[in-house]
Amino acid sequence: MNQARDSDKKVSWTLTRDDNFNFRAAHWADLHGLPYNALPPNILLWGHLFLSFCISEDKTSVKIKAKVLQTDEEIEIVGNLLVAADGSLSSIRQSFLPGLKLRYSGYCAWRGVFDFSGNENSETVVGIRSSYPELGKCLYFNLGSETHSVFYELPNKRLNWIWYVNQPEPELKRNSVTMKVSSEMIQKMHREAEKVWVPEFARVIQETKDPFLNLIYDTDPLEQIFWDNVVLVGDAAHPTTPHGFRSTNMSVLDAAVLGKCLAKNGAENLQAALREHQTTWLPIVSKQVLHARRMGRIKQGLVLPDREAFDPKNSRSEDYQEVPQKNMPFFDDVPLLLI
Repeated sequence: MNQARDSDKKVSWTLTRDDNFNFRAAHWADLHGLPYNALPPNILLWGHLFLSFCISEDKTSVKIKAKVLQTDEEIEIVGNLLVAADGSLSSIRQSFLPGLKLRYSGYCAWRGVFDFSGNENSETVVGIRSSYPELGKCLYFNLGSETHSVFYELPNKRLNWIWYVNQPEPELKRNSVTMKVSSEMIQKMHREAEKVWVPEFARVIQETKDPFLNLIYDTDPLEQIFWDNVVLVGDAAHPTTPHGFRSTNMSVLDAAVLGKCLAKNGAENLQAALREHQTTWLPIVSKQVLHARRMGRIKQGLVLPDREAFDPKNSRSEDYQEVPQKNMPFFDDVPLLLI
């Protein structure tokens, strides 16, 4: 549900609603547990830091160097395929595309998970359920002037919220798009929440422990996502803004499509498998990355070449027809390879 919010008049109203969205929400820890519990023991190496890789001269193997963090020992691992799932700041991608730079979107996102286990009847929880009566079965988007937020319930008595704020690009002090925040920054954010959002939502934000700030980046779609026996997946292959809720979905489907291509072609035909993966999947994610970029700029009231800046307070119905999630390219489609 997309709701408009007029912070001056303190009123909200519905812009669009999709009762057939069929969204499923999961916490990262729960999601990570699924493949981990399905794998044989001793497959995952915890506490190892990737250092470098080297492709053999005959292109049949790749050697990885890693450091064991507990002992500082360096080890080597040899395999026939390196799957680079090292995120939007991928060092492996940089080895092949050293000139590629991430594009700053123009805004950051405050994020947090509010845990109300044991406090289901607190004033804060009762208040938020009153203001958002379909919480638990609805994904709420709150659209204000030059800002928007996302709010939904997770399993195990938790509420996830994201608040996008236009601002100049901050300076990254480490290799992460998550910025370290001070208590002063959090207090300022709390004060702004009271001005922008309904009191019940502002209270959830204020009572959330350890909120953090993500810098929002993407890149123009890549023309290539594999080189010899190295393939990029997830945000390493297609850094995207999160507005289409595709980042995790694309990564999951990356793995599914790549797995099908490898199973179909066999390890002896690795290049054919990687080519099929790239040909099948890259056109889909490329369109989704560009659509998510456009959706974010609309919701944040930023300028686009073909339309005026969007402001929900004085918008017409045609102004927000691009906002619903179902407009994401290939939203309902599954690659034929997976059927």
